[in-house]
Amino acid sequence: MILSLALIICSLVAVLAGNTPGTPVTNVTEEVNAKVLGAFKKEFTSAREITWTIAGNYYQASFVYNEQHVAAYYSIEGELMALTRYISPADLPLALQSNLRKNYADYWISDLFEVANEEGTAYYITLEDAEVKMVLKATDGRSWKHFKNVNKA
Repeated sequence: MILSLALIICSLVAVLAGNTPGTPVTNVTEEVNAKVLGAFKKEFTSAREITWTIAGNYYQASFVYNEQHVAAYYSIEGELMALTRYISPADLPLALQSNLRKNYADYWISDLFEVANEEGTAYYITLEDAEVKMVLKATDGRSWKHFKNVNKA
C-alpha cells in the first residue's frame, strides 16, 4: 500500500513537471476493471467529464465533481487509494497561508493541489522565482517541507 501511494505521489509530481504517466483511455469504460467502475460509480454518482488513465497497477479517473476538477486513484481491486484536487491558496489552512507569506513571499505559486488518502490530507505546492522551481509538501497543516526541486525549462 505504501508503495502504491509513493507511485501515486511520484505520478502527481511527474504531472506537475509536465510528464503525464500512464496510458490515457478516454470514455472507453469497457477497458476499465468492473470493480473499479462499480466503486467509482457508487462514490461519484454525479461526476461528469470523466477520463480514465490506466497505469500498471492503478487506475486514475479525472473528472468534474461539485464543480471541482478531481482525480481519484483506484487499485485494480477497486479500492479508492487517494483523491486529489487543485485548490486555490485561499483554500489552504490558515497556518500554511501564513507560513507561505512569511517564508516564501518572493516566489509565485504555479501549482497547488490537495491529496487525501487513508493517512490524511497533504498539500503540494510548486513555487517559482526567476531561477528556482521547487515543490513543497505539508502534512501537518502548519508548515511546509521541501519535497523536490524541479528543473526550469
